[in-house]
Amino acid sequence: MKSRNWYVKQLKRKPVQITRYVVQAVFLLFLLYVGLRFYLFYMHFETLGETTFVERPAAVEGFLPLGSLVALKVWLLEGDFDPIHPAGLVLLAFFIGSGFILRKSFCSWICPVGTANELTGWLGRKIFKRNFEIPQWLVWFLTPIKYVLLLVFIGMVIQMPIFSAKAFLTDQYNKVSDVKMLLLFINIGGITLKAIIIIFVLSLFFRNFWCRFLCPYGALIGLGSIFRITKIQRNEDTCTNCEMCTKVCPQRVQVHKVETVLTPNCTACMSCVEACPIKDTLNMTVANKKVNKWFVPVTFFVLFFVIIGIAKLTGHWETIISYEEWKKLLPDARYIGH
Repeated sequence: MKSRNWYVKQLKRKPVQITRYVVQAVFLLFLLYVGLRFYLFYMHFETLGETTFVERPAAVEGFLPLGSLVALKVWLLEGDFDPIHPAGLVLLAFFIGSGFILRKSFCSWICPVGTANELTGWLGRKIFKRNFEIPQWLVWFLTPIKYVLLLVFIGMVIQMPIFSAKAFLTDQYNKVSDVKMLLLFINIGGITLKAIIIIFVLSLFFRNFWCRFLCPYGALIGLGSIFRITKIQRNEDTCTNCEMCTKVCPQRVQVHKVETVLTPNCTACMSCVEACPIKDTLNMTVANKKVNKWFVPVTFFVLFFVIIGIAKLTGHWETIISYEEWKKLLPDARYIGH
């Protein structure tokens, strides 16, 4: 067992990463709590009131990206804010917007799937003593997959006529889409279970396999980084080519080979910056100006909580679906189709 001094040294050496791990754990536990409350909410109606009523947690709408993408289209084109799953729209819009200035901070700090993927990679290192590297030619082959998936989803939303998009948002299927998602995981099996097992096994061997090659949500958020407002810059004059930056990068970005990290895969986790042994060799920059290593995560969370606070104060967080309507919808939710 490691000594207390070892943990103190680690905290002093990489405070951002230690904080990130703690925040990831807190958000993962919070989302598990949200899931439990949502399950209890659903069971109240499924049992026709035999179990205690629990308020539906609006945060569950963060797991409805496709419906939120349709709502975003309606909001941008018509100015109508989705009253059915407003929290989902708030979260999606913020995460996409944050990608322009704060890169994929969502992915490295609070995404539960990203956290699970990192934990799986850690477990792989414990079992095999290391994670394995994917050949570069295969990386080039796999990388487009998440963008193809993203194009499919965006294409579906774009080609949907605006009247159809509005009808979808008020359709019974969309109203119970969060319950549909819950039932999918409660009764998981078949293709879904096989896919999860395959991704889990791949992530044991290859660090962050899902995030790097398959996640369309992360791909969407990462598009904001093409404007290059925020980026990691490497001072080639002081760099010793120790490759510590590349070794610690969760996304396996070859940081030691570039002067500026421009790839949309960068999640601004600051692992490379803290791992660099030479002061001011790796720095986060915003509009080409060096910023403190805490700037991106602190800004992300300040804006995150401010946006949620504003949404709650202005009535853009809780659904307008009433208890009586839930009472009619949820007992038959599993049979509602689109």
